[in-house]
Amino acid sequence: MNSRAANSSAVNSAPKNSAPKTKACAVCGKPQVERFRPFCSRRCADVDLHRWLSGAYALPATEEEDAVAGPP
Repeated sequence: MNSRAANSSAVNSAPKNSAPKTKACAVCGKPQVERFRPFCSRRCADVDLHRWLSGAYALPATEEEDAVAGPP
């Protein structure tokens, strides 16, 4: 067995995901910081708050004619 094959088998036997992964910031994608979770900073938290308050996260509503007309 050559040294190259020995090294590749050693690399493949290493445990995957040995370090805990941190989730990404909900706004910019950087790693979250526990203090501002689910964001990475106060700035990203404020950006998200602004989006909520300005209506950027609002779901579009469509009224159905049957629901508006009421019972016959």
